[in-house]
Amino acid sequence: MGREVRMVKPDWEHPTDGTWGDGSTRYKPLFEGKDYAPRVRSWMTSLAEKGLQETIDYEGSPPDKNDFMPVWTEEEATHFMMYSTTTEGHPISPAFPTPEELARWLADTGASSFGSMTATYEQWLSVARGGWAPSAVVTDGVLMSGVEAMGDST
Repeated sequence: MGREVRMVKPDWEHPTDGTWGDGSTRYKPLFEGKDYAPRVRSWMTSLAEKGLQETIDYEGSPPDKNDFMPVWTEEEATHFMMYSTTTEGHPISPAFPTPEELARWLADTGASSFGSMTATYEQWLSVARGGWAPSAVVTDGVLMSGVEAMGDST
């Protein structure tokens, strides 16, 4: 849970689910697309071993493909997009062709690295190139965003 870069198609528009009370866009949370097939296999194994009711009681409903991002080939997914994965995943940035452009946008707009915390260009760039950061880190009793911690560790 935290922040992660997802590779998307240049024209990807993350699905929305209405608006918040302040009028801002509410994005539909989506799990990473590559996780769909393993979750289906796990649910089906539980179904075969435990039966329907116990599987539903302990695993919940079967995975719904609509709750997962599309799976694109490397040739299709050429752009970088930062996601918050505190829930299933919703975008906190537009898509950019390079990690440098993504990091610049995140730093310049004061994008949330955790709660109301932000991060520098260099810290965002470390995550944009490295793929992910945890929500937060406590070091020597000091709370910092995972983006700040990951960026400062490189």
